[in-house]
Amino acid sequence: MIGKGHSIASTEASIDYGWNQEKDAEVVFRDHLAGETPKEIIEEFKIIQSQNERCTQNTLSFILSPTVKDGQEMSKAQLKEITSRFLKEMELKNRQTIAFVHRDKAHTHVHVYVNRIGFDGKAYNDSFIGKRSQIAADNVGKELGLTRVREVQQEKLKELNWQRLAIKHINNKVMETRPKSLDEYISKMKACNVQVVPSINKSNQLQGFRFEYKGVNLKGSEVHRSMTGSKLIGEISQNASYSRLREVPKHLRLIDKTVRISSNMAAKIAKDLVKQVIKRGLDTGMGMGY
Repeated sequence: MIGKGHSIASTEASIDYGWNQEKDAEVVFRDHLAGETPKEIIEEFKIIQSQNERCTQNTLSFILSPTVKDGQEMSKAQLKEITSRFLKEMELKNRQTIAFVHRDKAHTHVHVYVNRIGFDGKAYNDSFIGKRSQIAADNVGKELGLTRVREVQQEKLKELNWQRLAIKHINNKVMETRPKSLDEYISKMKACNVQVVPSINKSNQLQGFRFEYKGVNLKGSEVHRSMTGSKLIGEISQNASYSRLREVPKHLRLIDKTVRISSNMAAKIAKDLVKQVIKRGLDTGMGMGY
């Protein structure tokens, strides 16, 4: 089961969408709410939210998605149980909550809306809420014996094993030529029939790469752990330096424009640099007690 979550300001539009009858919406969970229509529930949310006007993104929105097979077999009671357990994992019990199941597609999924403002007027801490949602949904899936996203991903990677090996082999050959820029690396991979697609967010931050080969599209980490964005950037940046790379680059030239490195990627590059320093120290006999 997959979980996604974020804070939103558009409470009214979101709950209206959740209760969309064209999607065969059905309420599967509610808590601390008396309203029977979207408008009534939104008004109840607003009463509590008025205690904390500084918080503008005052509603939490989650999507819980069992696998297609698991979802097809789930009753309303089972979906209610999943939602309840997920809220407990997220420490969101005893808050105004409404959840709807959508069965308009083959993939059954639940939309959950929680008032971020508690009855005490305090806002729920939404730091890393996306990642925490994934972990909470995975824990619930494990508890209930559902198919977990990790299992689905592992099965998918097994099925694509020969493509992964081919992409890794081509990458190794290209890296042996010591490309000194991302553009050079991307160009050489393309010449070997591998399309490298940068993942750049709305803030112009580079977050990683995807690799397209023979109709398959995979993240670098899905091909091999040595092909994550941080690993590739660290190695290519090292190729471009006359001396060993000592600090994390903040910007890179990519496809005729400058992009920033995301903080998450920068932290991983920094970690790799520390490992390199330690390894060089050990290789030269430092820190060995002599």
